[in-house]
Amino acid sequence: MTAGILLLKAIAALASADPGPGEPTLDEVRAATERFRDVSVALAEGYLRDPMDLCDTAAMMGRPPELGAMGIHFFRPDLLGLSELPGARVNGTGIHTDFLRPAILIYEPQADGSLALVAVENLVFAESWKAAGHDAPPSFHGVVYDTMSDDPSTPIDEAHSFEPHHDRHVWLYRDNPNGVFAPFNPAVTCAHHRGNGAHQGH
Repeated sequence: MTAGILLLKAIAALASADPGPGEPTLDEVRAATERFRDVSVALAEGYLRDPMDLCDTAAMMGRPPELGAMGIHFFRPDLLGLSELPGARVNGTGIHTDFLRPAILIYEPQADGSLALVAVENLVFAESWKAAGHDAPPSFHGVVYDTMSDDPSTPIDEAHSFEPHHDRHVWLYRDNPNGVFAPFNPAVTCAHHRGNGAHQGH
């Protein structure tokens, strides 16, 4: 078992079963997002499919392949603070952390071409979060958001085309052996993805 997997399992074990002050329960988040199982509802409510049409996997971000995948991201530009569609590297000013209205929905491509909702996510850009007066990344249910940034010295894009940011995945719609708050899920596959299969450089 790799050190990365051990760390993820340790984080999962430490995850609080109870929400912090003012935070919704996982059941409340599920009730608020259940309608997005139908991707047409997500599109109608302003979510946009990743313009690069990537199905993100751990290997694509320099992590052990056995950690699994994320999937295809659909995002709300307004909640991320994006003024226009992303270019070569996505940036924004949003500091939205309300999981009752997640900024990102994640879908797994199915063999029949449909999409299955597997997780919800919130993401804040590190620079904007710090500018808002925060000295530490946000947290949810006692678990600090993951921090991701690209290392320009490697051929892999560790931040999947985003500027440095903090994010938290919540695997409400697909059981995750790594834990409900882990970034990747070995029970998710990109095998049926018909779009881009990998990041194109940085």
